Amino acid sequence: MRFITKMAAVASVGVLGLGLTACGAGDKSAGKDTIRIGVTVYSMTSFITAGKEGMEAYAKANDIELLWNSANDDVSTQATQLDSLINQGVDAVFVVPVQADSLAPQLANAKAKNIPVIVTNAELNSKEISGNVQPDDVAAGAQEMQQMADRLGGKGNIVILQGPLGASGEMNRTKGNEQVLAKYPDIKVLAKDTANWKRDEAVNKMKNWISGFGPQINAVVSENDDMGLGALQALKESSRTDVPIVGIDGIEDGLNAVKSGEFIGTSLQNGTVELSAGLAVANALAKKEQVNTEPVYIMPAITKDNVDVAIQHVVTDRKKFLDGLSELTVAQIR
Repeated sequence: MRFITKMAAVASVGVLGLGLTACGAGDKSAGKDTIRIGVTVYSMTSFITAGKEGMEAYAKANDIELLWNSANDDVSTQATQLDSLINQGVDAVFVVPVQADSLAPQLANAKAKNIPVIVTNAELNSKEISGNVQPDDVAAGAQEMQQMADRLGGKGNIVILQGPLGASGEMNRTKGNEQVLAKYPDIKVLAKDTANWKRDEAVNKMKNWISGFGPQINAVVSENDDMGLGALQALKESSRTDVPIVGIDGIEDGLNAVKSGEFIGTSLQNGTVELSAGLAVANALAKKEQVNTEPVYIMPAITKDNVDVAIQHVVTDRKKFLDGLSELTVAQIR
């Protein structure tokens, strides 16, 4: 079964797809119509904010009450939030984890109470989860590095902005980066470090690198658009307009940067679709309905050639897209 987003008009298509499995968790009592789903996300990045809008649209159309929490990139805060949601007796829990190796006691407690836990966008290293809706971050990391290698003609000096160290998105996108770098010995990594998916942290990190490396920096590879936009700001403030940047996620500002030529490209993750799909899986599990519990999202490459179509669906026609999101999601995850 495949979940094909409305971005099918783009040259490549975002796909969610693996086999169907039966559900068997949750304690939905008779006569209780509204499903209560607890949510805890790592932080409110631009990507998560767009995803929250998609989740709210899906929840409104399907009589779901969302109990929303942000952990602000703190593992212990997220553990406390998950404990609280479980103790409130929610029908399911939706988690975008801070770190892959975390939340083991909470997951065990949820399983003991028959509360399904659905992990979306970032991985948890656990067999206790009931659903897992993930992007192919390795492929996205390889894709962005290949875009940059092509732009540089296979040689040059780059800096790499990473996500939060230890988060699955960072680890997998870094793995994809390194797979491509292994083919290009003439591309030198001057520096790489985390800016925690955040634009403001990337501004400061990039300023430090500009101070340390100056004109040696030929390009910036960023593991998400927000950090790439922070690097862009720092470069502009240093009067550097000749440094190509590539990102991942396809948030509105990232797409606009591709259109303007300030980014050479990005990869469209479309948080609105991915997070609403995770919520749809959580809803089905809470109702003990049949659903695809392990879909995978493939991110299409976005360049100047197809960015106008991406902007149309993600930005200018967004209300229409959101209006049809629930029907699209339900039809494709079953």
